[in-house]
Order: sequence, then structure tokens, then C-alpha cells
Amino acid sequence: MSQAETVVVAENAGGRGKIVLLCDHASRRLPPEYGDLGLDEAARRAHIAWDPGALGVSRHLSRRFDAPLVYPDLSRLVLDCNRDIAAHDLIPAISETTEIPGNRDLGAAERARRIALAHTPFHSRIETLLDARAAAGLDSIVVSVHSFTPLYKGFDRPWPVGILSNRDRRVAEAMLADLAAQGIVDLGDNEPYAPGDGVYYTVGRHGEARGLPCVMIEVRNDEIADDAGESLWADRLGRALDAALAQLAAEGRSG
Repeated sequence: MSQAETVVVAENAGGRGKIVLLCDHASRRLPPEYGDLGLDEAARRAHIAWDPGALGVSRHLSRRFDAPLVYPDLSRLVLDCNRDIAAHDLIPAISETTEIPGNRDLGAAERARRIALAHTPFHSRIETLLDARAAAGLDSIVVSVHSFTPLYKGFDRPWPVGILSNRDRRVAEAMLADLAAQGIVDLGDNEPYAPGDGVYYTVGRHGEARGLPCVMIEVRNDEIADDAGESLWADRLGRALDAALAQLAAEGRSG
């Protein structure tokens, strides 16, 4: 097995449900060759390294919807798979307020090595999956799951969940309406991020560019800090996605 194949994980790849789950920041794993990148353990466990709780929520949703789930088993400190390869923060030298010594002054060869390690195989795996599903006559709805911090550079973030979308608002609007009906307040509509912030790369590339229904979900990470929180939010989001599936089916535009 190649190094790239050990980095990209596809769970339930043969799932026949309409949803395809992506989790760009599922893992905080640093391969041995990168050591600790000059960071202490607290930094390597913090949100700058991954999206805590996102993989757990994704796995619950995968079981609920018989959905394939694709993610890189690699910390975004090594490379952020949810960025264009030309993005300034593809390999961050500073994340939020933390300097990352192991990413300082990287040469072109090392950047290319990291892209080949994770970025290229991750996106290739998604493309192969979506192509195979289309060839099999399966509809696909691209759903990317993330988490965010309650506090960012001194600013409070009151939203327990954010639903992000760009030109294609079909899934987002149905989800927001259902989450509101569940009694969840302070919903984020393109909060705490929006596509213009550069965070929509994966969904834009594999969902919107293909004309597939798509959405990006951001759950505040203190809401999914344990198994109970992951299960609770997977149920809430699952009901909202059920509403979106029903709406798409009613419109006859499920992909």
C-alpha cells in the first residue's frame, strides 16, 4: 500500500444512499516524518490541527443515510485539503495566532510532496467515487462536515451550527428551515464562514462544479465535545437532511 493510500480513507464506499459525506479536517494525525512541527501537545490537540467532533458526527450520518464517507487521516497543519493548492493557507505558517515552525520557509519540493501525499489523492478519491456513482445511476448530494471554535481571535461565535452554501441554496435553505422548526436558535446562514472566505473549496469543486446539490455544515465544537453531543447533533442534522432530501425529491431535482 502506498503512503497516499494510507492517508485517504473511504468508509462505506459502496453506500447506496443519496448523500456523499466529506470530512476535510477529520484527523489531527501527524505522520512520523513531520515530528511535532515544532508544536507542543496542546497545540497539536487544538482546533488548529483538526475539527474536533466532525468525524464522529459524519460517521453517525454515514450509518443513518448509508452514505459513503471520505476523509484524509492527516492534520490540516501538514496540509489543508479544503484549500486550493494556490491558497496562502494551504500549508499554514501561522494558524489563528499560533506559529507553526515546521511549516516555515518551505521549498517548492516539500510543498509538492505534501500535495501529492494528501491533496491530490483525497480529491481524486472523491472524483472517482462520484464518477462511479453517476455511472451506476445513483444520485449524489455532496455534504461536507466541519466544526468551529466558540471563540476566534477574541470574538464570540454564538451560532451552535452554521449552514454554508454558495449559488446552490437548495439543501441549505431546506436544512435551515428544518433546524429552526426543531427549535434551534441563532442559526448561522453562511456563518461563521462563507464561501468568500475561501473555505468552500471541496464543496465547490465536487458539488457545485458538477451541478450536484451540496452544502457545508459547521457545528460549534463545544456542542460535539463528546459522544453524546456528536449523536445529538447527528440526529438534528439528519432530520434536517431528511427534509432537504424530501424537498429535492418533490422538486424532481435530486441531482
